Amino acid sequence: MRKAEITRTTKETDIRLALDLDGSGEGEIDTGIGFFDHMLELLKKHALVDLSVKAAGDLHVDYHHTVEDVGLVLGRAIDQALGDRKGLVRYGFASVPMDEALCETSLDLGGRPFLVMQCAMKHMFVRDFEVKLVEEFFRAVSVEARANIHLRQIYGDEAHHVCEGLFKSFARALRAAKAVDPLEKGVPSSKGVI
Repeated sequence: MRKAEITRTTKETDIRLALDLDGSGEGEIDTGIGFFDHMLELLKKHALVDLSVKAAGDLHVDYHHTVEDVGLVLGRAIDQALGDRKGLVRYGFASVPMDEALCETSLDLGGRPFLVMQCAMKHMFVRDFEVKLVEEFFRAVSVEARANIHLRQIYGDEAHHVCEGLFKSFARALRAAKAVDPLEKGVPSSKGVI
């Protein structure tokens, strides 16, 4: 059972998250940030994970703390649900078109956190959501999931489409990397441990 439930409470946020890596895209998302909720809905659907998130944050300050902290909690849940990572495919890649935008993700669940994000969106906001927060979210996921994540906007003008392409490509790469390989009897590393 590759599941995790994480609660994180600080003076800035209160987050409850449940994750099932072997789900079907079900779960309730409520962060208080409409656009971010939309991105997380896409993530759970395309990664084929069950994901429930209830977050209360200091949105009167801005969205930063909530978005980053949800990323930290999601990353921690991924790490916990993966366990010792035995039998894991480990690597995933996806390229996703979204109208005029094309985005790709390369992912390694090999235990070494690192984020590379190449993205040059022309617009700074989708409604009131600052698109720079997408990078903060994925950096937090990378650190706590112990995952190497490379995200790239190949092209695209519309910020909503680019963000959607990034989240969907990450989700599809995660879907591939989290899979169990029936041929892999141990940890997918020449070191013998992840």
